[in-house]
Amino acid sequence: MLVLGLDPGLADTGYGLVVGDGRDLRAVSYGVIRTPANTPVGERLAKIYQEMSHLLGEYHPDVAAVEELFFCRNVRTAMMVGEARGVLLLALAEAGLEVAEYTPLQIKEGITGYGRAEKGQVQEMVRVLLCLKEVPRPDDAADALAVAICHQHAARMSALVRESDTTEARR
Repeated sequence: MLVLGLDPGLADTGYGLVVGDGRDLRAVSYGVIRTPANTPVGERLAKIYQEMSHLLGEYHPDVAAVEELFFCRNVRTAMMVGEARGVLLLALAEAGLEVAEYTPLQIKEGITGYGRAEKGQVQEMVRVLLCLKEVPRPDDAADALAVAICHQHAARMSALVRESDTTEARR
């Protein structure tokens, strides 16, 4: 399964594509969609949409996983991140992709086993789980890979539960 993980942001939207079965994972591609601060918001959102549409056309992921906007101290920042999320969700919907959403706490727990893990701990686990030589940069790309890994693990657990339920039903 090829999972597209997204860490939304107006200035930098991280993306990470991870293929695997929930246990054996490999990074296919990762990076950021950057928009210049001195550009009108509408143009920045259009760039995010266009680049996301290009990535979807190039890689054809099976599913997308997006970090939820959980908490933000600055209302203006929260609104800008929300606008970027909306554009991403639109591109994903137009591509017909199923979308899973995870809170930062769920992602940290899914990657490190501890929901209050520090950013550096999460990034190091991303490196280890994907057998990378170094922590992916920039941070937004590493965060997006963490979202994709989180979904890979969640999907594997769901499959194991379904398999167990099927086995029980046959008895």
